[in-house]
Amino acid sequence: MKKKKILALLLTLAMALSLTACGGQEETSDTPADEGGETSQGETADIKVGLICVHDQNSGYDVAHIDGLTAACEALGIDPTDTNQVVFKYNVAENQACYDAAVDLAEQGCDIIFSDSYGHQPYMLQAAREYEDITFVSCTGDQAGVSGLDNFKNIFPYTYESRYVSGVVAGMKLKELMDAGTVTDPKVGYVGAYPYAEVVCGYTAFLLGIQSIVPEAYMEVQYTNSWFDLAGEAEAANTLMARGCVIIGQHADSTGAPSAVQDAQEKGTVAYSVGYNIDMLSVAPTAALTSAQNNWSVLYQATLEKFMAGEEIPADYATGHANNAVMISTLGESCAEGTQEAVDAAWAAIDDGSLKVFDTSKFTVGGQTVTEYEVNFSIIDFESGDVVFEGPTENVISDGAFQESVYRSAPYFDLRIDGITELNNNG
Repeated sequence: MKKKKILALLLTLAMALSLTACGGQEETSDTPADEGGETSQGETADIKVGLICVHDQNSGYDVAHIDGLTAACEALGIDPTDTNQVVFKYNVAENQACYDAAVDLAEQGCDIIFSDSYGHQPYMLQAAREYEDITFVSCTGDQAGVSGLDNFKNIFPYTYESRYVSGVVAGMKLKELMDAGTVTDPKVGYVGAYPYAEVVCGYTAFLLGIQSIVPEAYMEVQYTNSWFDLAGEAEAANTLMARGCVIIGQHADSTGAPSAVQDAQEKGTVAYSVGYNIDMLSVAPTAALTSAQNNWSVLYQATLEKFMAGEEIPADYATGHANNAVMISTLGESCAEGTQEAVDAAWAAIDDGSLKVFDTSKFTVGGQTVTEYEVNFSIIDFESGDVVFEGPTENVISDGAFQESVYRSAPYFDLRIDGITELNNNG
């Protein structure tokens, strides 16, 4: 089966929405990171770093970035508690506020400026054009490779790897429940923020991980149309459980879904949770099985090391578990016997390349195996249809697998495979 997809991205839409985080408040604050320990090199480096966050420490997603940059700086001899070296801006919305924050960081003397949300990207790009001697790095962005700017970069981890392995954890639990006769319908649910490629990539990998243990498993996805919405995520989880889903995964940034699953479990519902970003055991001690996590310090450190050494930073940089960039959290007490062994085997196979997460022999689209899928990596203005940045068209399937995060760092897997139903996809 041959498929073709044009990635038409509206720049003005990107100002309002994001692939990885969105919904920041208008308030902006400059704050150093939480206090860190002694730097590994014993002296501070001659560099000033800025990070623009869409939320603050109340968001697990932003905490992962804050902690990641803090750890990277400490490893490189940069003092994250010194505002002369590291400046954090919190609650920066994906609009003109991001440009203003980027300009302010540039004027404060930052040599390299990061932002943690896709929706920040157009404003980071605008600032990069104006400050050619400063490097701007947009996490989860997709325009660095085609923008033609030497000082604009994108970074992102192989999130699909941790999604797959967290699916193995879920699959082990589902199999245990089915073997015991507690569950007869292998339906799982997923709380997704938006029907973007990053979310589609993640929930697909999650189901494929489950199906590696329970081949007949299938999934329903409920979108919240928000990255951070405690009540909305809880409501979505409750909707999925009411429809018979016994495992609830998520790609949203709050504890709403795991908390709802824990509450339902305590009231007698057979249901378990797989979270994202942070360990959810504190809010779901018996319902949480694990969480898919990103170790952003790996990407920040690799980028900063090249910058400090005067080496060229790739326009798109992505890496995964082989370099400790992704992981899963501590297994919960409710995990099935043998789960750790299954997890270890999955990681080993991913690392040595014998397991390809998007092996095309493991899924179908419309009942057929996908043998070719062309993606146009141009950036196109949705309203006018004009090409903003010209990019190549690539067949992203080779060696029997969809090659995710190879042609650019941000995910572009958006195939809707058989066995997954989006309950409210308006995208």
